[in-house]
Amino acid sequence: MRTTQRKGDIAVSRAIARFTSMGYDVSLPFTESASYDLIVDTGQEIVRVQVRYCGVHEVALRRIHSNSKGYVVKKTKNGAYDWLYIYKSTGEEYLIKQCLANRNSLVPKPEYLIV
Repeated sequence: MRTTQRKGDIAVSRAIARFTSMGYDVSLPFTESASYDLIVDTGQEIVRVQVRYCGVHEVALRRIHSNSKGYVVKKTKNGAYDWLYIYKSTGEEYLIKQCLANRNSLVPKPEYLIV
C-alpha cells in the first residue's frame, strides 16, 4: 500500500473516532468518486466531511491522480463538502465548518483546533 493511502486511512479512522466520541452518527459513502469522505449526522443536520492528513506544516487541498496523459490536478469546487477535518501527523485535530474551494493548501490555525 502506498504511504499516501495509508496516511489517508489514518486520518479517516481518526475522524470517525472523533465524530463518534462527539455523539454523532458517522456513515461512509459507497463510492470513491464522492468529493467527501464521511457523512456525519449531528442530530440537527447531516454534513459531508472531507478528511485530510497534514504533515508538519500545511495540508494539501487539491486532488492529484494520474491517467494515460499523466498527472491531473483538481482543486475543490464550491459546495463539494460542508466540513473539513484535518488530522495532523503530530496528533492535533482541526475542524473547519466550511468548504475551502479553489485552494491548493492550508496551514491549520489554532482557532480550528478540536480540544
